[in-house]
Amino acid sequence: MKTGIDILENEIVQQYPDVLDILIRDHTSQKNIFWATDNYEHLGESYKYNAPITPDLITGENGDIIMPRVHKDHVLQKARSKEMAEVFTPSWVCNAQNNLIDDAWFGEKEVFNREITTSDRTKSWEVNPDKVIFPRSKSWKHYIRDTRLEVACGEAPYITSRYDSTTGEFIPVDERIGILDRKLRVINENVDSTGNWLKAAQTAYKNTYAFEWQGDSLLLAREAMLATFIENYTHKFGKEPLLKSIQYIAYIISWNVWQMDGLKGVIPNTCGHKTEVFVNLFGETETTHNFCEGCEKGNIKKHNGIYCLVKNWSNNDLKTAKTGRKIRFVDLNRKGK
Repeated sequence: MKTGIDILENEIVQQYPDVLDILIRDHTSQKNIFWATDNYEHLGESYKYNAPITPDLITGENGDIIMPRVHKDHVLQKARSKEMAEVFTPSWVCNAQNNLIDDAWFGEKEVFNREITTSDRTKSWEVNPDKVIFPRSKSWKHYIRDTRLEVACGEAPYITSRYDSTTGEFIPVDERIGILDRKLRVINENVDSTGNWLKAAQTAYKNTYAFEWQGDSLLLAREAMLATFIENYTHKFGKEPLLKSIQYIAYIISWNVWQMDGLKGVIPNTCGHKTEVFVNLFGETETTHNFCEGCEKGNIKKHNGIYCLVKNWSNNDLKTAKTGRKIRFVDLNRKGK
């Protein structure tokens, strides 16, 4: 995979068979993810809001249709910000917030890097080049198993910082600051065999989650996480991983990074007023109107939409560690009733 911020779907299809099909899969509906935006409807029926994203729509001559936000024109950027509150966070902010999480986890500051202000008053960071030292009661294995979630992830800048989503500047592997970047860093520092590295990386990915509404951003997030896996393996071992390893990581990503209305826990736009027309026993046509109790009462457990499924990969359960156990995301919310 070539180094760059824009991951080309044509390249994925050519170099990694079946991987794009995996990355556009939605496991809740057993269909593909859908556009969930009107930004592409001028291209035809197949690009309308509720249309599924299929390989032919984003490859071949259509291979440059989906692109990172920084490459979109400013008019489209403003429209998406206004309609979907799509605002991408500078990498230095992602780093500062991820540092706060790690400060609490490690019980000390500046474990991975030191936040700085450069001479031109730009916010940035300096990577700590020393091997990460863990507290006495914790190890690098505990760290990669620590479950973390990015909500409304967009292109997932908090998970992997392959590039600054506001400037488009590519960030080398050793200088990245995302949640997954940090997990892979400690794996690189503590594992030297390819087999053990792959197992550890799979564990890291199984414990890294995110969700997003818009299908194009969701695909970009999934692609970035896959590229991060390939880039780190190549950085460590000087060659790309085998196709079967890439396909399995893509499968984990397709489960752990999913399409959802984050306020309702359902697939976007599957919830609300529903009308059903049917013929009764007397041959008469009747119409019923079903309103969403969840929307009316603000109860996340009572929506009539399609609740999103995720996988609990169950690190402590050998029977499900490979395949995982399906669970509704809303059922993870213990406060819901």
